[in-house]
Amino acid sequence: MQRLARRWHSQNIRIGFVPTMGYLHEGHLSLVQRARRLVGPRGQVVVSIYVNPTQFGPTEDLSRYPRDFMRDAQLCREAGVDVIFFPSDDQMYPGKAAGLYSTYVVEEVLSQSMEGASRPTHFRGVTTIVAKLFNIVLPDVAVFGAKDFQQAAIIQRMVRDLNFPLKVVVAPTMREPDGLAKSSRNKYLVGDLRAQAIALWQAIQTAQESVRAASAPVNAARLRKKLQQQIERHPDARVDYIEFFAPDTLQPAPQVQRGTHLALAVFIGKTRLIDNASL
Repeated sequence: MQRLARRWHSQNIRIGFVPTMGYLHEGHLSLVQRARRLVGPRGQVVVSIYVNPTQFGPTEDLSRYPRDFMRDAQLCREAGVDVIFFPSDDQMYPGKAAGLYSTYVVEEVLSQSMEGASRPTHFRGVTTIVAKLFNIVLPDVAVFGAKDFQQAAIIQRMVRDLNFPLKVVVAPTMREPDGLAKSSRNKYLVGDLRAQAIALWQAIQTAQESVRAASAPVNAARLRKKLQQQIERHPDARVDYIEFFAPDTLQPAPQVQRGTHLALAVFIGKTRLIDNASL
């Protein structure tokens, strides 16, 4: 992959990159389309498919995370992807099984709240694997989805702080007709859990309406309590966190107003879903 990327660069061919964990859906394919537009018809679009073990906690769903490479490959072909990078654990973490892998990339400020607080080792795994993928694929532009808002902010900070020679583009969240953000984990939502999962989108709409209707900033603690009660009226829904923050710094916002960002994580049964929106 690295040799191929260097050859492309020697021919002045731009590389667009979409890193994924596979089990692709329309959200991923929208990122592919964005990458194609950014590099043009002469450019090369690379999709990586790798379920990265270091971003999963010990009790999380690494072993059962949905995987179907043949299905993903067909979707990539149909979407006009030029190359799929599909590495093994041994290739990405050489020597790790024998205790001979010991280098990680850590962002120390933006990663402390929300997903970082709820999943303490998660972002160390994300920044490490993304840095490695950038060094392998050598993209000119990499496209991430806005559904993982904090992740995208951390990747942008890493690229700036460590002088990666590429541009990070964040593309809008793709949603189902009822508002549920598209996610590979939606596969877990069986029976009436799927209907309950719209609680996240309903909470976002309630928060947006609260800000729209208010003549002054809204108290974050009161709005958080209101949204949690609304979500947990669903019998299988349990809030992990609801956070209001400044979108550029991710600093908590005690008062919610136009431009404040909302992010939330909610368990629907055993499935943990995340979403976010500007208010």
